[in-house]
Amino acid sequence: MSLKPENIIEKFIFASRWFQAPMYAGLVVAGVLYAYKFLVELIHLVININTITEEFLLMGVLTLVDIVMVANLLNMVIIGGYATFVSKLNIDKHEDRPDWLDKINAGTLKVKLAGALVGISAVHLLKTFINISQKDAELVKWQIIIHLVFLLSTLFLAITEWVLHLEHKTEHKKIKEA
Repeated sequence: MSLKPENIIEKFIFASRWFQAPMYAGLVVAGVLYAYKFLVELIHLVININTITEEFLLMGVLTLVDIVMVANLLNMVIIGGYATFVSKLNIDKHEDRPDWLDKINAGTLKVKLAGALVGISAVHLLKTFINISQKDAELVKWQIIIHLVFLLSTLFLAITEWVLHLEHKTEHKKIKEA
């Protein structure tokens, strides 16, 4: 094994990916906090079901959906990010292994995350529309603009990934034929 400065620097740089591991562990803690918040909201709805209006129930259910979508986003970031940027997950034979892990890379992870943000934004926008009479028109306008920006960004990311995938597939095909 060579102890050239270049090799030492490269090994140090490669090992630096482990600095992200505590960040992913912190996101797991955030997921636990979201699970707690979900249970608190669910218990609140169950206890008050006989006294709340249908609109309040709908808002509560949308809050639960929102929490689940954020938790899904966290899960994608934790599992996909760790597997993509830190270390391979040794779960090949695990019965609950997510299928999407086989197809994940930094680009597809970005598209999935952006799609999740669009979904979360849509739930927030729906909550705003349900209570539109209580909302400031300027706030509603900005929420719509932000949602459209998320939507367009996701669309452009997806198109970019699709084009890059096509280019990679074409290059791979040319190499195979040669």
